Amino acid sequence: MKALMLEEYSHLEVVDVPEPACGPDEVLIRVAACGICGSDVHGYDGSSGRRIPPIIMGHEAAGTIAKVGAEVKDWKPGDRVTFDSTVYCGACAFCAEGLVNLCDSRQVVGVSPGDYRRHGAFAELVSVPARILYRLPDDFNFTEAAMLEAVSIALHGVNVTQMKGGESALVIGAGMIGLLTAQAARAAGCSSVMIADVDAARLEMAKDVGIPDTLHLSGSELVAEILKRTNGRGVDVVLEAVGRAETVVASIECVKRGGTVTLIGNIQPEVPLPLQRVVTREIRLQGSCGSAGEYPEAIRLMASGAITVKPLISAVSTLDEAAGYFSRLHGREDGLLKVVVTPGA
Repeated sequence: MKALMLEEYSHLEVVDVPEPACGPDEVLIRVAACGICGSDVHGYDGSSGRRIPPIIMGHEAAGTIAKVGAEVKDWKPGDRVTFDSTVYCGACAFCAEGLVNLCDSRQVVGVSPGDYRRHGAFAELVSVPARILYRLPDDFNFTEAAMLEAVSIALHGVNVTQMKGGESALVIGAGMIGLLTAQAARAAGCSSVMIADVDAARLEMAKDVGIPDTLHLSGSELVAEILKRTNGRGVDVVLEAVGRAETVVASIECVKRGGTVTLIGNIQPEVPLPLQRVVTREIRLQGSCGSAGEYPEAIRLMASGAITVKPLISAVSTLDEAAGYFSRLHGREDGLLKVVVTPGA
């Protein structure tokens, strides 16, 4: 089969490789669409350390089942599916609680961090355990289905925030996850959703997906504007989708006393924390990692139109064109946000 292989850092090549084996508890999927994730771009240049070559990347995918393993009972060839990017064991204490994103033996499709190598979906075929599959409706577009993994991450961030409805929310960061998180917060019943970024073009995208209350501000200017809009109180919740020191500190300053800051972004491994501001104002800091069973909710909300992804897809690429798009994404080309690769095209 054809696959896009990261042969060495910053060098991708379409190569012929053997079809992946299909174990007894696995299914072989013919990939219809696979999105290029920001983490793939960081893997492409080696900065993340989690895509050690050679590796076939890609974990935001959808397609049809081509083959099922001997022990697979509930799936058959021809079924339209997507799958969790997290390969969880299903047997540890965390999995038993439904916290599959915290699995003791967690692996990620299309990732090779050094202790394992699991080839991904920038290929005509990919093999995954049947336990991580989700069924797609017959009329669900495959290109948009490649966005379900990102939508599930946004929904998980909102779910762990434990909203009750009626909250005022601020999303910091209008990248892909931030734009989806703002929509997820709206779907969760927030009374108002604002989104802030330093990139005006991405704030225009926020308007395209139904989030018109945009703030082209950061740092102290953002904090001042939020306090002005809320009569000095701050918003009920902040969903931080960047993961840099400046945005984490601004999140803490923008939230009300007793409010919640949910940290979704993680660009910097360590950031300074204004500890006294957190303690004396009794702010809850909540981390959010991946997703834990939000795929059915993501499918439902996208199918109903409550969350829209079409305006966020900048381009659809063949496998042969994908290396060029990786280079353009790595160069942060203006207007290029999400590229979906169609390996069978």
